[in-house]
Amino acid sequence: MKIASFLLNGRQTYGMVSSDGVHPVLPEFAAHFADLRAVLTAQALLDLADACTNPALDPAAMQFLPPIPAPSKILCIGLNYRKPYPVAGAVVQSDDIVIFGRHDDTLVGHGMPLEMPVADAAQSFDFEGEIVAVIGRPCRHVTEADALSHVAGYACMNEGSVRGWQKHSVHAGKNFHASGAWGPWVTTADEAGPVEQMRLTTRVNGDVMQSATGADMIHPLPKLIAYLSHITRLNPGDVIATGSPDGTGGSRKPPAFLKPGDVVEIDIPNVGTLRNHVAEPAQT
Repeated sequence: MKIASFLLNGRQTYGMVSSDGVHPVLPEFAAHFADLRAVLTAQALLDLADACTNPALDPAAMQFLPPIPAPSKILCIGLNYRKPYPVAGAVVQSDDIVIFGRHDDTLVGHGMPLEMPVADAAQSFDFEGEIVAVIGRPCRHVTEADALSHVAGYACMNEGSVRGWQKHSVHAGKNFHASGAWGPWVTTADEAGPVEQMRLTTRVNGDVMQSATGADMIHPLPKLIAYLSHITRLNPGDVIATGSPDGTGGSRKPPAFLKPGDVVEIDIPNVGTLRNHVAEPAQT
């Protein structure tokens, strides 16, 4: 099952995506569960398919939102693939799991514009394709063997970064407003298949820039979930971005940073294709 959040008649709602299109949830179900985070928290995901019997709408006409509104945590993994570090002049090497967080408003939905940074930040705006896991059941101190049973599903992320500002701090470079995106929806784990078999491909203006599988991760997803659950309680709807493979703009010679008008696509077969364009810098 593919579940998505979107605007319908100017109102935020959610529903199911099928080969026919997007099926908005019935009002009576939405009255009990305001959004997909509430659905996951109530463990009501299995009931959602029966509540999405509205006629299908054309996905091309939809304004998609990040699938889970206001997750309690967006946790990102750094240095999880073998690759050159994409920040010139910085040398980072670690055998440990590296984590950082993103603010909710740094990520937009499928089809929405990425905000081009201004001034010097515009010179190093980079793309990063990633496989995302969404937590479906709460977990704390979970074992690696049990970790994947807590995953509701998977999505794509462009974990956009401003490399020049990563020299100031990881937090600064990773938290520019509307610099990344995730979606287009969450595909449930049963439909998405094993994460190690997922093929992640990033294209910029149609050119393949990144290609790797989940099996190429240094720290596999069960290990990541177990590690994170020992630090904090993972809640339904929490987002885990599992790291970006080689091929980002900052790791290329010469660098291939984003510019206004570029189109970035993150594709994972059986999960979805996330597509966003880079807008002109915001004026206010």
